[in-house]
Amino acid sequence: MNSEILKKPIFYLAIIAAHIIWGGNYVFAKITLQEIPMMSLGFLRYGLASLLIIPFLLNLSSSEKRIKLAHLPQLVLGSLLLACINIAFFYAGLIRTSAITASVLELSIPVISVIGGWWFLKEKIYTANLAGIAISLLGAISVIGIPLLFFGSFSGKEFLGNILILLSAVSFVTGSMILKKMLKIYKPLVITGIIFLIATSAFFLPAFMEYLQNPNWVLKVSLLGIFGLIYITVLSSICAYFLLLWGLSKIPISHANLIQYIEPAVAASLAVPLLGERISFSFIIGTCLIVLGVYWGTLGKQEHHHSDHKHHRN
Repeated sequence: MNSEILKKPIFYLAIIAAHIIWGGNYVFAKITLQEIPMMSLGFLRYGLASLLIIPFLLNLSSSEKRIKLAHLPQLVLGSLLLACINIAFFYAGLIRTSAITASVLELSIPVISVIGGWWFLKEKIYTANLAGIAISLLGAISVIGIPLLFFGSFSGKEFLGNILILLSAVSFVTGSMILKKMLKIYKPLVITGIIFLIATSAFFLPAFMEYLQNPNWVLKVSLLGIFGLIYITVLSSICAYFLLLWGLSKIPISHANLIQYIEPAVAASLAVPLLGERISFSFIIGTCLIVLGVYWGTLGKQEHHHSDHKHHRN
């Protein structure tokens, strides 16, 4: 792998940059949610992303943009699960739990993908995968905080937040499996545009209701909140995707997948000084178990892992 890095350093740097951006997204999303209501943030995020992606869609030929009516149900359902429900759960969970915990729990997404692929798509699963799934489950239980039930320092709010983060991951995996076949028919840019437009439409009414309940939130958004919105929309939603896909075009998938583990480190390095978050001993143990479990749980499943994971970002 070292020789590969020396031959193609720019592509490895691109993927590292993408994961650094996504690691910071947990922290900046949590900060932004303190000023912008979560449904409004979802609407603004996808609305702005839609505006930015429209010029690229217009450059496609009419045949490339043509969607068959029979495919609409799958596209709509997959987009709702992948973007709307996923993000709604994620934001609701992030409000209640720490950015560091959320970043670690989402490392379990590849394992959830393996389980989903085996259960719904009848994909092959190996003994090593089963062992990894069991180890990741133990790690998730530790990170979620279930052991604290027995030590008297249990937080119901944080526990609910952790469960919501995991539900957001399940929602994403389900949506990505639905859209998997569509990616073989339509260009990724077209699918991305559909996801953004459907998410914008779905978030509009809840965002409008939030505005009716508290119209003054718009006047209270600071420069920090605006920066957070720009970070989530431009950097996390668009730039990081481009960097990842550009890097993946030139380096092995198995190498690229290993770089995702820097996200919790980035989230922790920002969350401790900016949010005052702390790292407990049980959290460290749980994190180590999840990382080990993800490695074993996806061993021999790199292609499947890549097909689902590369599209997932909060």
